[in-house]
Amino acid sequence: MKADLKVGLYAFVLATVVGAGLQAGPQTVAPQRAGHLFPPEDLGLLESPDRADWQKPDQIMDALAIADGSRVADIGAGSGWFTMQLARRVGPNGLVYAEDVQRQMIEATRRRVSREGLQNVRAVLGTVTDPHLPAGALDAIAVVDVYTEVDNRVMFLRTLSRALKPNGRIGVVNYKPGQGGPGPSSNANEGVRVDSSVVEAEARAAGLRVLARENLPFQYLLVLGK
Repeated sequence: MKADLKVGLYAFVLATVVGAGLQAGPQTVAPQRAGHLFPPEDLGLLESPDRADWQKPDQIMDALAIADGSRVADIGAGSGWFTMQLARRVGPNGLVYAEDVQRQMIEATRRRVSREGLQNVRAVLGTVTDPHLPAGALDAIAVVDVYTEVDNRVMFLRTLSRALKPNGRIGVVNYKPGQGGPGPSSNANEGVRVDSSVVEAEARAAGLRVLARENLPFQYLLVLGK
């Protein structure tokens, strides 16, 4: 994946992109190949200084109605970049579950949380069948830059929905198909970029509905709810 990707894959991940050729964008990154988790030793590649400029974390969190005191989850937390955005937004009265399936990623997130002196982040080591999120407890779940690395995406969405409160939201952020910008290769044969219509169909199959659609510079955001 690219330097800009927040990767660290969630539970049903069987196809991470770790060796496909990458496009030069705001930041060039290490190549990736399908079938491999993002290497923990390359975590520094996930910290591009311009990421906030093009990923628009505030716009994403606004669309998910994340506010002071919210309880949220960051799926595939990786280096914890988006986790930090969430932690600052929810404040000391809120809670962020930073979930990943790689122990090295969880340890990296814990070190980051310790450096920042945050008390509102709980690092969670998920498994290939269970993200270990509390049932019916979350206001929002962020799935940023990891959706296309999930094998059974309908099951993935169903599992996440069980952790939502009745009015909770899931935010899926993916790179737009096509050339240019940060993110993985846009080669259609690699399947690492997926059109928003595909995600919408999978959401419906999972018993979810699309609440909102947001356009980001190089990505799209779909807000899903029960």
